[in-house]
Amino acid sequence: MARTGPTSLAATRRSPALLAVAWHVGWLVVVMAAVGGLAAFGLPMAGPEVAALAIIMAAAVAGAVFSGLGGHGRIAAVVGWGMAGAAACHLTGGIAGPLAAWCLAPAVAATAFRDRWLLALGSAAALAATAVSALDTALLTLSQASPVLSPWLSLLALGTVAMGLAAGLVGFQGSVQRDTRRLATADRVLGMLDRQPLLLATLDRDGWIISAAGATLNGFVPASLKGSSLEHLVTDADRPHLAEALQRVVRTGRAGLYALATGEAGGWMEITLRTTDGDQLIAAVRDARDQYLRERGLEAARLSAEQQSAGKTRFLANMSHELRTPLNAIMGFSDIMRQRLFGPMADRYAEYAQLIHESGSHLLELINDVLDMSKIEAERFELSREIFDAGEAVEAVLRLIRGQAERVGVNLRGVLPPEPLQADADRRALKQIALNLISNALKFTPRGGSVTVTLQGQGEILELVVADTGVGIAQNDLERLGQPYEQAGDAEQRAAGSGLGLSLVRALARLHGGEMLVESVMGEGTAVTVRMPVLAAPKRQQI
Repeated sequence: MARTGPTSLAATRRSPALLAVAWHVGWLVVVMAAVGGLAAFGLPMAGPEVAALAIIMAAAVAGAVFSGLGGHGRIAAVVGWGMAGAAACHLTGGIAGPLAAWCLAPAVAATAFRDRWLLALGSAAALAATAVSALDTALLTLSQASPVLSPWLSLLALGTVAMGLAAGLVGFQGSVQRDTRRLATADRVLGMLDRQPLLLATLDRDGWIISAAGATLNGFVPASLKGSSLEHLVTDADRPHLAEALQRVVRTGRAGLYALATGEAGGWMEITLRTTDGDQLIAAVRDARDQYLRERGLEAARLSAEQQSAGKTRFLANMSHELRTPLNAIMGFSDIMRQRLFGPMADRYAEYAQLIHESGSHLLELINDVLDMSKIEAERFELSREIFDAGEAVEAVLRLIRGQAERVGVNLRGVLPPEPLQADADRRALKQIALNLISNALKFTPRGGSVTVTLQGQGEILELVVADTGVGIAQNDLERLGQPYEQAGDAEQRAAGSGLGLSLVRALARLHGGEMLVESVMGEGTAVTVRMPVLAAPKRQQI
């Protein structure tokens, strides 16, 4: 459906005025052409006839001007036609004269405006002009029109009235048809409003109902709500919430609430409020009993899930000692066995002891990650801040993990500042960040590749960058990384971890007020940058 904009609406409003102007101009042209024809045939015209024709042409000009001035201008045009018609009759012999037909001019002119009220006014003006002309004829001695001109003047008067009436009625009939179509459309719209499930109302800014239509909800009939307050629809307990919503819609243009309806059939209603272009508000009220119960059920399910998740997190956070203690024993005893501290042992048993030690170490790393993340989620992870050299801490991690890099055939290189970087941070957290990032880079870098660890300071910002020449990370995986238990890579690579490495790095960086950024290109490598505002201000040398 074509949309009606401001321009088309203005054109619609202007079209009746333009047609009325055209009607008056057409009348003027016909009269002027008739006068020109009479003059061309050499028919003599005396002063009264000329004056009568001039008055009618003046009425046509005035009507054309007044047509564009709105309602008051159109009234003036119709009244002017009545006065002009009576004057023309008076000058040419009254009601029995050749121009008597022009007493009907106001009624004919009113048809050009396509307005029923103006048509009634024009009829009254025509009747008045006729009555005045009849009184003139009865009471006064009037000058008579030239016998030679009388037939032509009668023909002119009758012709202009007939043609003007025909043109006006054609336009008026079109207007009536359009009005009929508009009324039919309005009836259909009102029928749709009555059949739709909403109760619609226009309100003033204080919540008083100006008009209402639509469905009957909870016993509230739209026709009976006019002049009442919207507060009458809700219970006393919900009236403060409704008052707050009315204030909010005035400020923001939109508001809504759930409220209990008053009355025996009371139930939950959803009230949606919007502003209009003027000072009024629009309210849409619908039965929301089922919707409200569904939303409350979803809210209860969400709270239950959050409570269960919080309970799981608290459980894991409290199980730190119980999980780590037996693993430490397994690793300690397996280390004693593989080193044969209590005497010789068969090679097969030593191999098993080595496997037990490696598996226990891997399992302890996974458990530590899970427990640390659980503590962070439970907001029980506390930073142990101290002043230390960040470069020394990262260098210790490089020494620890260099053996792993050599076993997988990856060149591990560290670019550390020669001067100390004094950081006010959690030393263990910084080591954990570096260890997780380097381990992750080694996991995704094939043999022969390289991993570069860069540490630098910029003002108070400590920046740690771990870049590799590995396989890279796909864009869809890149968007998920940093979320707990999210992993990237193939099944073999995912099986090598818990999916908590980068999420722990991000969480520990945020605990220090920092951030983690990941950049990657498939087939070229990945660079992970951690920035934290933890560098201590250098002490000024005292002079």
